Amino acid sequence: MTGPSRPRTRVGCDTGGTFTDFVALIDGRLTTAKVLSTPDDPARAILEGLEQLGLAPDAVDLVHGTTVGTNAVLEDRGAPVAFVTGTGFSDLLALGRQNRDALYALDQPPVDPPVPPDRCFEIDARTAADGRRLATPTPEALDRLKRAIAASGAEAVAINLLFSWLDPELEQQLADALADSLPVSCSHQVLPEIREYERGIATWLNAAIGPRLAGYLKRLDRALAGGRLAVMQSSSQTISADQAARRAVHLLLSGPAGGLAAAAQIGNGLGEDRLLTFDMGGTSTDVALLEGRPQLTREGRIGRYPVAVPMVDLHTIGAGGGSIARIDAGGLIQVGPQSAGADPGPACYGRGGTEVTVTDANLLLGRLPAGVKLGGRHALDLGAARAAMQRLADRAELDLETAARGVLRIANEHMSRALRVMSAERGVNPSNCTLASFGGAGGLHVCDLAESLAMRRALVPARSGVLSALGMLVAEPGRQLTASLLAAADAIDVDRLDAAFAPLEIQARDELGAEGIDADRLTLERRVACRYRGQSDALELPADAPDALIDAFHAAHEAAFGHRLALPVELVSVRLDARGPARLSRVPAPDDRFEVPASDGPVPLHARDALHDAGVAGPAIVLDADATTWVAEGWTARRTPDGHLLLER
Repeated sequence: MTGPSRPRTRVGCDTGGTFTDFVALIDGRLTTAKVLSTPDDPARAILEGLEQLGLAPDAVDLVHGTTVGTNAVLEDRGAPVAFVTGTGFSDLLALGRQNRDALYALDQPPVDPPVPPDRCFEIDARTAADGRRLATPTPEALDRLKRAIAASGAEAVAINLLFSWLDPELEQQLADALADSLPVSCSHQVLPEIREYERGIATWLNAAIGPRLAGYLKRLDRALAGGRLAVMQSSSQTISADQAARRAVHLLLSGPAGGLAAAAQIGNGLGEDRLLTFDMGGTSTDVALLEGRPQLTREGRIGRYPVAVPMVDLHTIGAGGGSIARIDAGGLIQVGPQSAGADPGPACYGRGGTEVTVTDANLLLGRLPAGVKLGGRHALDLGAARAAMQRLADRAELDLETAARGVLRIANEHMSRALRVMSAERGVNPSNCTLASFGGAGGLHVCDLAESLAMRRALVPARSGVLSALGMLVAEPGRQLTASLLAAADAIDVDRLDAAFAPLEIQARDELGAEGIDADRLTLERRVACRYRGQSDALELPADAPDALIDAFHAAHEAAFGHRLALPVELVSVRLDARGPARLSRVPAPDDRFEVPASDGPVPLHARDALHDAGVAGPAIVLDADATTWVAEGWTARRTPDGHLLLER
């Protein structure tokens, strides 16, 4: 006879390049932890964090944001992939769209193809644009293909046939012949849409990182020894770990998506309908524009590769607290994109690092008090930071303070430029937005960045140093599903749309039902992608009124591009956003008390939880357990009832 099941503790975990962050819901209270990441095996840091929280691994319900897939792509450590396509198209991924990085350069630098030619395989399998089967491979051809792939050293297979979204059975026939030896990704499952190059890249990425991600998740699942595991997707929705490896390409922005999910919920609660966010961690900074909820794009990129699956729309730069400052050949200070990472980390971490970083500059200028322990555990070494900065200052022929201010000014300019990319360059005046800062280092730069963009309001959420981990708890389980539907808009009616969406809705209910979410608790949002006939790019519109679709598209095109055309409108695809209820619908206000360290410096220190209604005027430093906020001169900061910090100039 079995006893009652043990209650499980919900934990959000975000693995970053420098720190691994945790937020746990224990007895109705949110408890946080922060440990140094272990890049060689991220699971070690996760187990260390659970131990720090006093939680048994087998008693947690863990939602994880992981960089394993992203790092595998950026560092070219994906599994060797065999790329299978139709006769005459083996160079599809190498040719791409033939876009040039240097448009007018006569001598273009050579670029390695995603898959080397000796692992690209052709087979006589072809579907026409109208869905007619033109060629079906013979059993002998399939056997030859299988032997050739086995001899190539591939560890995974990506199958991408022309018009696979019209004839998925043809790809499935190839997959069935190969699947007993290697994991297989089919383009009709990864991205069932037109554009064979983008579909091929997505399928190759899915195949390349799938085995790495599957191996990591299996190791983590074993380490949890019975604890439940879910993973954040690039769309800011979660997916169970047992389904995640099959949708590996959907996890490339797993970590950053968590912070946006939490920031959107907090912004909505405060009535802030337009947030310009920056998430500054130890290694990088992610910038996004939120208008009620995270915006999604199908034109994202990872490295030099387009990723046409839905992902949060953000811009990432190599500027973080651990970004290394150096002197270039012209004698000028440069900052990033190289990072000191978690080991050895910035010089002030006292772990043997000798390169000066942005965090060292903040410490030396008094914005980060020397008595603070990062994450409540990691003491700072002021002497090591001073020695590292002095070496940089000597090479630049500057005094130490001027060099430190120069490091911060350059780092701020990198981030300010990224914020302009996501606002001004898209026609949004940043001064009409509230700047929302999170990440371990964000609060130290929020006032400087707001001033550089003529912004007068800023927000530093409660638990801002671990907000991406908090986002894992507030995110909704969900799926973003799509299918191509090429048709004239005036030929679309309710019945045809219902028929197109029906298989997507069945898939969403099946997959989310396997995660324990009842169909009657799902929210299903239908959208369609439309374009003028002859165009390549499409705009997404709600699919609730097909009779008004043409007029709605003309209006949307004029709003986006300033004009409308006297051309027929056609549908390109149907897209379904399926969401279950959030794991945590309301974030409890912090009720912990933070002890401010003793300081005889010129800038007063304040605990966030002790701020009164009138707030404090800068210059001042506001401290809490997981982040530090620098309130610059000319700014005031006040605490909301839910513990968030609102700054005004």
